[in-house]
Amino acid sequence: MLVGLFCVSTTSFAADKSKSKGRETVVFHVNQVNCGNCIKKIEKNIAFERGVTDLTCSLEDRTATVTFRTDRTSKAKLVDAFKKLGFSAVYEEAESEADADKK
Repeated sequence: MLVGLFCVSTTSFAADKSKSKGRETVVFHVNQVNCGNCIKKIEKNIAFERGVTDLTCSLEDRTATVTFRTDRTSKAKLVDAFKKLGFSAVYEEAESEADADKK
């Protein structure tokens, strides 16, 4: 039981530590997305890119909304990751967590 408590506190510490880093949310428009398999391909690969903390895809809008740690990756690196998958991604600025906290 002591081991279980240790794991919980370690996980909690890691989550708190990552929250202190800068994050940014970007909406990528991916025009080549035209089926569920395209979405699965993006979700399977982009979600595991270094620094990505959240990913939401929309087939209807043909978008991928990505939240990432700015100290681990950048918009340009994510655009390159989409290119490696065979997609062309263009981004628009979304509200960062720092901007959201100011409101």
